Amino acid sequence: MTQTRPLRVRPSWDEYFLAFTTLAATRSSCLRRQVGAVIVKERNILATGYNGPPKGAAHPNDVGCLRDRLGVPSGERHELCRGLHAEQNAIIQAAYHGVSIAGSTLYCTNQPCGICAKMIMNAGIVRIVYIDPYDDEIARAMLAESDIVIEQMRPGVPNKGTGA
Repeated sequence: MTQTRPLRVRPSWDEYFLAFTTLAATRSSCLRRQVGAVIVKERNILATGYNGPPKGAAHPNDVGCLRDRLGVPSGERHELCRGLHAEQNAIIQAAYHGVSIAGSTLYCTNQPCGICAKMIMNAGIVRIVYIDPYDDEIARAMLAESDIVIEQMRPGVPNKGTGA
């Protein structure tokens, strides 16, 4: 009599790549929100990013957060932040290494803001999969005008996503 092993449930491709976004977010030095992003094409990770200051600049842990000191609400006055968003860092990382991200999927822990939405649109990314919403009406409106597929996916909740 042969004994059968219990079936191991493998994550979907979307779940798999979203797990990398949460890992990337652990590198963030932002005092307000830790965000991670992963750019994927043909089931291969092309670039990752997390929110934080540019190379060589001091981290908020060392110098504090100007937006906190000024009482700026989340989602407003992005120009006062010394850090880059995770999506921006992932796009820049791909460009820095000469990797084309046209036709790719961007996985991120949070729905992109308006600034990131513009960069995503111009970079040729065709799909966005995110975990948590972000209240940015401009981003939603601009992305709605594009042909980019946008899907929210909560880990552990079935999704109708197509996979990367």
